[in-house]
Amino acid sequence: MTTYGLGPDWVPGPDGVPFRRAARVILLDDADRLLLVRGHDAGETSRSWWFTVGGGLEPGEDVRAGALRELREETGLHLSADQLEGPVLTRSAVLDFAAVTCRQDEKFFLARGTDTRQYVDVWTVLYRYVLDQQRWLERNELYSA
Repeated sequence: MTTYGLGPDWVPGPDGVPFRRAARVILLDDADRLLLVRGHDAGETSRSWWFTVGGGLEPGEDVRAGALRELREETGLHLSADQLEGPVLTRSAVLDFAAVTCRQDEKFFLARGTDTRQYVDVWTVLYRYVLDQQRWLERNELYSA
């Protein structure tokens, strides 16, 4: 079952706003470049943004396990739990997606990867529908992305 057309991991929060818990990975390579994904709003394709790898946790899923699963699903990288540092950051983000205002409580982990290929070949049909590209960005490129 989906909530507000968003997917099964979204549930109504106490305030009625769709809510989910999420895990994200700040993935750096040996040159300290950051892997970001650019996606767009399925309901409004002109809206796009860059974000770190990660997403919603499955029911009962541990946040570290969720971060590793999301990393595998979005990049094809298989890291172990001890390769994640953190969580190094926690935030509650309010966002508009698919014409719905949502809230996502996120925990961020830090990881290093040496494989700097583009990973779009592992994307599911759903990912291919809303994700546009992945890119390793240098620090000075983050401001213009």
